[in-house]
This record gives sequence, structure tokens and C-alpha cells, in this order.
Amino acid sequence: MNVTFDDILESQKIQENVIRRTPMEISRTFSQMTGSKIYLKSECLQKTGSFKVRGAYAKITTLSRDKKKKGVIAASAGNHAQGVAFASALEKIPCTIVMPITASPAKVAATRSYGANVILEGSIYDESWSKAVDISQKTGQQIIHAFDDEKVIAAQGVIGLEIMQDLPNLDEIYLPIGGGGLAAGVLRAIKTKKPNVKVIGVQSSGFPAMKKSFDTGRLQSVPGERTIADGISVKKPGEFTFKIINELIDDIVLVDDSQIVKAMFLLMERTKMVVEPAGAVSLAYLLEKKPTKAKKVVPILSGGNVDMYLLGQIVAKGLTEMGRMVKISVLLTDKPGALKEVVDQISALSVNIVEVIHDRLSSSIPAGTAGVTLSLETEDQKHAERLISFLKKRNIQFKIVT
Repeated sequence: MNVTFDDILESQKIQENVIRRTPMEISRTFSQMTGSKIYLKSECLQKTGSFKVRGAYAKITTLSRDKKKKGVIAASAGNHAQGVAFASALEKIPCTIVMPITASPAKVAATRSYGANVILEGSIYDESWSKAVDISQKTGQQIIHAFDDEKVIAAQGVIGLEIMQDLPNLDEIYLPIGGGGLAAGVLRAIKTKKPNVKVIGVQSSGFPAMKKSFDTGRLQSVPGERTIADGISVKKPGEFTFKIINELIDDIVLVDDSQIVKAMFLLMERTKMVVEPAGAVSLAYLLEKKPTKAKKVVPILSGGNVDMYLLGQIVAKGLTEMGRMVKISVLLTDKPGALKEVVDQISALSVNIVEVIHDRLSSSIPAGTAGVTLSLETEDQKHAERLISFLKKRNIQFKIVT
């Protein structure tokens, strides 16, 4: 297999009437936070909510008539699944998707909404892939690989073309890596025309398979750990994608879940964009490590499909991570006005009381006292520190819960 710059140009023609050209705009907020000019490439606003539809559509639309008649099958944690299902619906061909049993219910429902037959198998992508291969061998359905396919890689490379067209004098690109399809395609596009542009891959520290492969110079697999970035939770990257990435990429770095949560939270609050964990890893790294000063930097926000229950956790954890939500447990004398006295003192610091939980009956609460748990919203970490210092000076008996 080989992917050339001309293949990417051809894929751009295939995509132009169906796939959305996503916006890329400078973010003043993140530019100020990092010291560089940060341009967000928002593939989270793509059809089906992810860049994956580019590769799925380019592959399916170019299949032969006989292959289309037998239908297609794919394995995916969600985004590739929706892309394949969407493209299959456009082409009016049968579609089966194998998804991990741990896949987001929202992504499963969205995939089914496009008319796909969804089979839940395995706990991660690699196990779902094995099931898809088995079904394909029995039914003759064409496998649409999520990343290790020349048509798919070329299609993802169109993102690199769009970035160069919208920002000709860019300096650096940061992009998420799971199996490597996005990175391989963007690298081929960028390094062909602008070899001096630095391209950095970002992986979850829970699934650093491509980084391990890059560091050792040969394809590696990892056992994998728990991470919220399910879209890049791949134990073993593609053989073809690794060859391209190993040859062209400048570096591969890691982020953890707490950094991802912070990036997702800030994207929601400051840009009003919902970005999934895998899609936020590039910005997460930039916010944590900061790029070279005064550079024009493009983090690719690769997807925006987030389970609503997770989204609620992101808001709560994001507030806590940034020191804007403090939960304390206070032990008070059980008498009228005791709670009001504490509340009045806290309110005097312009701290917003979000929730009050009052407990007299638990066995851990001594007789004659009342336990009160207060969830408090502060402006920032310094404001939270002033609150804690204030409570200590007033000799208020409390414990920090979070």
C-alpha cells in the first residue's frame, strides 16, 4: 500500500460535495493561555460529529458494484461506526458495525439511527475488530478499516490540505493518534508541501501504543489501561499507518485524563464547543506543556461525540480541577443559627453556595452536632485558597472533600 499527495488531492474531489469543510479559527483565549497563536481545526463540527466520516465515505463510495451489493462491515468504538453507517446510507448498501460493549450508548444509538446493524462484542476496539473479521470471512462483506487503509488515510489527509489552504504560514500541528489514520494522512499532506512544519502526535497515557512503537522503531502493542479517551484506545496501531508516521512525524507525546478533562471543560466554557475526550487531547497537551512562543499552532479537534452522562462529569470534574468547585464537610453544634453563621461568613467572600447537605443521623455524627456538606463555587484556584485560609482563621471545624 502507498498513499501519495495526488491520492489526497483526488480524495478531496470525492469529498467536496458531501463532506463538510470544517472551520479553523484563532482562539484568543487559548492563545493567551499558551503564548502562541492557537488555531482550532474543528472536526468536531464535521458530519456525524467526527473526521472519521471522511475516510469512511471515500472508501465506500469507490467500492465496486459487486462489493457494494454484499454490503460492508466495520469495527469501531463509535466515530468510525457512525461514519461508515452514514456513508452506507448514502450509497443505499447493507451495513454491519461491531462495537465494544463499553461503547457510549449515545454512539451506539447514533450508529443505529443511520440504519446500521450493530453488534456489541469485546471490551475494546481490537476485540471488536476480530469479530468483524470473522463475520466478513463468513458473509463476504467488505471490511472498512478504521485507519489502516490507503483510501481512508488519503481521505484524512484532506484535513492537512484544508489547514495549509486556510493558514499557509503555519508552524506546528498537534493531532490525536489512536490507530494512526488521521496522523498518517495529515503527515503525508503536510510534509509533502511544507516539510518544515512540525507535526506532533498526542496519545492517551493509558494507550501509548504508537508512541511506544515510534520510540523503539518497530510496531508495538500495549495492554491498555482505563481512559476516558475511548476514541484512541487502540492496543496496536496499524502497520501501514506506523510506517508513514515513523518516517514523517516529529514526535509523539502523552496526556492523562485529568489534562483531557481540563481541555474539554475549557472548550465548552470558552469556545462553546463540545469536544469528546479523544478529540481534545491535542489542546490538552498544549495547555499543559505550552508550545514554542509566538508560533502559529493548529490543534486538530477530531470529534465531538460525547455521552451526556460523561459530559456532566466533565463539568463537575473540570470545575474541581481548576479550583472553581470546593466541597467541604463542616461539623456544627446542633443549634438554631449555627449553619446560617457559617453560610454568612462564606458568602461574605463572594463564594457561591451550590449545594447544602445536612446530616444529623449518621453514626459518625456525635450527638448534639450536625454534619453539613457544602459545595462551593469559587472564581479560580486563588479564590479557593483564600476561602480555605479564611475558614481556618475563623476556627471553623471542616474537612476538604474535593
